[in-house]
Amino acid sequence: MAYADVLTALADPTRRHILEALRKQPKTVGELAEGQPVSRPAVSQHLKVLEGARLVRVEPRGNRRVYSVRRDGLDELRRYLERFWSDVLNAYSAEIARRMKDEP
Repeated sequence: MAYADVLTALADPTRRHILEALRKQPKTVGELAEGQPVSRPAVSQHLKVLEGARLVRVEPRGNRRVYSVRRDGLDELRRYLERFWSDVLNAYSAEIARRMKDEP
């Protein structure tokens, strides 16, 4: 149930903001902390949660750590949500068919 970890990680608005920032380009903790209402250590903690959910990866570069988005974590969530989407589309199709049948 990797999607549960993804949902938990994305439940926090700060983590969503961090993920959006990383979507554009890889960044360091310092770059991510700029403009955030939380401290660098707090951003680091949020990144650990995102990393645990397989939403970000970290690459050491010298004495810095550069974070980027991992697509496979989002793929887990997408597959989970697609199950519901199929149900919704099937219900929609059934409703359209019912209404067309009921029309004079």
